[in-house]
Amino acid sequence: MRQGKSEQEILKARAEALARSPDTAAGPRDALEVVEFVLAYERYAIETVFVREIQPLRDLTPLPCTPAHVRGIVNLRGEILSIVDIKRFFDLPEKGLPDLNKVIVLQAPSMEFGILADAIAGTRMLDRGALQASLPTLTDIRADYLKGVTSDRVVVLDGARLLSDPKIVVHEQVNA
Repeated sequence: MRQGKSEQEILKARAEALARSPDTAAGPRDALEVVEFVLAYERYAIETVFVREIQPLRDLTPLPCTPAHVRGIVNLRGEILSIVDIKRFFDLPEKGLPDLNKVIVLQAPSMEFGILADAIAGTRMLDRGALQASLPTLTDIRADYLKGVTSDRVVVLDGARLLSDPKIVVHEQVNA
């Protein structure tokens, strides 16, 4: 008479357990991972699928003949990248940390640029179904780029909308 299971039976039971579909009821059904950052003492987030990387801001070169929200360009490992100050783009008050020293590099197939942030709070998972449509205080330009607001008042930006908006792209030429 055998005591316990054979090695083959144990391995078969493990394989069957690993082959089962994960239980979707255990976690949020439609979760999204976001990078949370601070602008003018307000918390914002953007989905990580649009974030290529986060870098400290170094050697910003201002560009003439650009809108106020385009702060300049940086050389990021040999790649020239436009830097957009979404604090100015959203017409937020000039408060917060005086030196916007973090660059969140956003990327889509047809567009890539960096946005400035006062501070990076980290990444977290959000339940897409728990996002509120808007807040009464978000009536300005930010409402156009809003994906939702969390219960703890983090404004989740629509990365796809930011990366495809023609207002971000500068098409100005200097006449000689």
